[in-house]
Amino acid sequence: MSFNMNIIYHYPPELLNLLVDTIPLLCRSKMDTIIFLKGAGVGNFFISDVEQRVLSDRKNINKYEIVRTILTRLNEKGELTLRERREILKRVCEFESFSNCWPNDQLKAKGLVSEISRVINVKDSFTRMKQERDKEKEKQRLEYEKKQIKIKKKRDSINSVKNNLFSLFDNALTPQQRGQKLEDVLK
Repeated sequence: MSFNMNIIYHYPPELLNLLVDTIPLLCRSKMDTIIFLKGAGVGNFFISDVEQRVLSDRKNINKYEIVRTILTRLNEKGELTLRERREILKRVCEFESFSNCWPNDQLKAKGLVSEISRVINVKDSFTRMKQERDKEKEKQRLEYEKKQIKIKKKRDSINSVKNNLFSLFDNALTPQQRGQKLEDVLK
């Protein structure tokens, strides 16, 4: 499965909301949620204050708020956090051990992971189609350039022969010199 999100550099709203709904179901505890995000390469710059809040004020923050806060931060950084966002998507889509989820959350988590995979595949399909169109345009552009180069070479060759032919009419040349030049032009 490809995770190419080159069309845009951030999660679209529907994907962001799906991730916010899914990741908390995949993790049993708040710290598990933070560990999941760290495991995807999310740096302390994005997590440390949220992690500190979990450690000091556990009751006033939930897993959904943790995920939304961190994913929003990653989203706002654009292309700089593309690797981390792709890794999060990859880890969610490759998630297989739903037995680690709370029993009541297992079916919902499976469905959400499946929906995220579907959304990504749709986005990837559009990306692949755009890449194919771009590749075809580039191919046509290169063919056009080759034709233009060929036309220019032919035009330069004709101009060279024409100039050599016109040089035969130079009054400074003797008939013998003109004859030799004519042989060169005919070759």
